[in-house]
Amino acid sequence: MLNNPIHAIVNTKPSAWLCRFSALIKPQGQVLDLACGTGRNARWLAEQGFVVEAVDKDLAALASLQNIPNITTRIADLEGAPWPYAERKFDAIVVCRYLHRPLLPLLLQSLNAKGVLIYETFMQGQELYGRPRRPQFLLKSDELLQTYMNQSNIVAFEQGLIDEAQLEEPPFKTHQPAMLQRICLTRLQDKTP
Repeated sequence: MLNNPIHAIVNTKPSAWLCRFSALIKPQGQVLDLACGTGRNARWLAEQGFVVEAVDKDLAALASLQNIPNITTRIADLEGAPWPYAERKFDAIVVCRYLHRPLLPLLLQSLNAKGVLIYETFMQGQELYGRPRRPQFLLKSDELLQTYMNQSNIVAFEQGLIDEAQLEEPPFKTHQPAMLQRICLTRLQDKTP
C-alpha cells in the first residue's frame, strides 16, 4: 500500500542498470516489469516507446500507473499462485530489487528469441546496510551468474557494494549504498533449423 513506509519516498528515477542495457531491447518491444512496485522502471520504459506490462501484488502501488500510455497493469501473487505468464513471451523482462528463486527459470522461458533479461537485486552483505536482511531475500555470491550461465548469453554481470546515491543530485538522494547483484543476458538462440 502507499501508506507503507517503503512507498513513503517514491523514487521516480529508473534503475541505472536498466538504462545502461535498455538499448538491447527490441524497439517498441513488449516488456514485463516484474514486481514493479510503484512503477519507476515501467514509466521510464513506456516513455522510451516500449509496451510495458507492470505486475505487482500491491493494488495501491499499481494505481499510479493507470492511464499511462503504453502501460498495462496486472495484479498477481507471484509467490503463491501459478506463473501468470506461462503462455506469454516478452522481448524483455526487468526485475529490480525482488527475489523469489522459483521464478528464476521461468523468466528465461518467458523471453522471445533474442529476448533480454535485466535483473538486479540484493545479495548477501546487504544486512550490513539495511533491508532486506533475511537470507531468502538475498542472493548468494555469483548466484545469478551460476543460475543462467549455461542457458543464456551473459552480456554483463556485476556484484558488490553499489552506491547509486552518487548518481543522484540533491534533494533526491534517497538511496543508501546497497549490496547488489546485477545481470543482463539474452536468451540462447534455438539452433534447430
